Amino acid sequence: MAAQTPNRQDADEPETGVDDAVTSTTDDGADDEVTADEVTAEVDRSLWEETKVDPVSFALPAGVGYTLRAYRLSTEVAPTEIDDSEDDDDPFAARTRRLEEDDEDFGDDEDGELVILDEKAKELFEDAEKDEKSGDSAEDDDATDEPEKEEEKEDAEEIPAFLTHKGKLLLFKTPESLVAFVRSGAPHDLAQLDTWDTLADRIQPADVVPLEEDAYELDLVVENLRGGADTWDLDLLIEAGEAARDLGYALRLAPVLTALSAGSPLDDLDEALRSASKGGLGGFMGRRRLKRIGAQQASLGWRTIIGKISAVVDWRD
Repeated sequence: MAAQTPNRQDADEPETGVDDAVTSTTDDGADDEVTADEVTAEVDRSLWEETKVDPVSFALPAGVGYTLRAYRLSTEVAPTEIDDSEDDDDPFAARTRRLEEDDEDFGDDEDGELVILDEKAKELFEDAEKDEKSGDSAEDDDATDEPEKEEEKEDAEEIPAFLTHKGKLLLFKTPESLVAFVRSGAPHDLAQLDTWDTLADRIQPADVVPLEEDAYELDLVVENLRGGADTWDLDLLIEAGEAARDLGYALRLAPVLTALSAGSPLDDLDEALRSASKGGLGGFMGRRRLKRIGAQQASLGWRTIIGKISAVVDWRD
C-alpha cells in the first residue's frame, strides 16, 4: 500500500487524532460532522457566476493567501505591466519588439525618404511612383466610399487574469483583508474587467470561499515528488501544474512557461500524471511512465517554479 502524501497538518501541527472536519452539536447532544465540501456548497455562488470571477487560494512556503482569478479573451484584457529591465526574458515584450522591427523601413534616411544607390533603379522607382499617384487621383472618389481595410488580428484565446499589479501577484491572508482591498479602489489589473464594479460593490468576506479545485497546495509539491512515483499525489501535482501555467502566463514569468512548455521534462511528467489518473489500461501505462521519470529531477524543477512564483508575490497583510 502506497504511503500517504504529506499534508499541511502533518508538516505544521502535531497530530491530534481528530479528523479534519468541523463538528457541531445538535439540540439532542449528537455530534454532526460538516466537511469542507459541505461548507463550500452552502456559500452563495451567485456573485461569482454573475461576474465570471472566482476566489482562489495558494499555499506557498510563506503561507496561504487568497486572491481572485478570471478567464477572459486575450482581446479583452491587457497583460500586467512589468519592469522594463525584465524585457529580455519576457515573451510578451519580445513579441512587441518583433512587430516593431517588422515595421521598420531599413532603406529610410533621416528624412524618411527611400535611399537608392543605383541611379537607374532610382529612375524606375520614380516613374512607378508617378504612375501610382496618377492612378490614385482617378480613384479618389471611389476610394472614399470604401471602408478601410482592417489589419489582420491574432486569433483571440482565453487567458487567465489574477489580482495583480505591476507584475506582482496580490495575496491576502484573510478574506476580510481581500475584501477591504477590493473596496478600497486601489489600482490592480482586474479593474479592467467589465464586471468589476459589480463585484466591488457586492463582495463580502463570506463570499471568499474557494472551491476545492481552486485551492492550490503548491507548498506540498516538492516534498511529495521527493517520495518517488509510488507516493505521488496525482491530483495535487496535476492541479499544481495548471495553477503554475496560469500564474506563469498572467505574471509573464518566462522561466516558468519554459519549464512547463510542451516537450519539457515537467510537461512529460504532467502527461504521465494525467494518464495515470484516468485508470484502466491508460492509467496502467501512465503509471509505468511515471516510474521512469526521475523524482530528483522533477523535484528540482518544481522547486525552481515555486521559487519564481514566490518571488513575485506581494503579501498585503
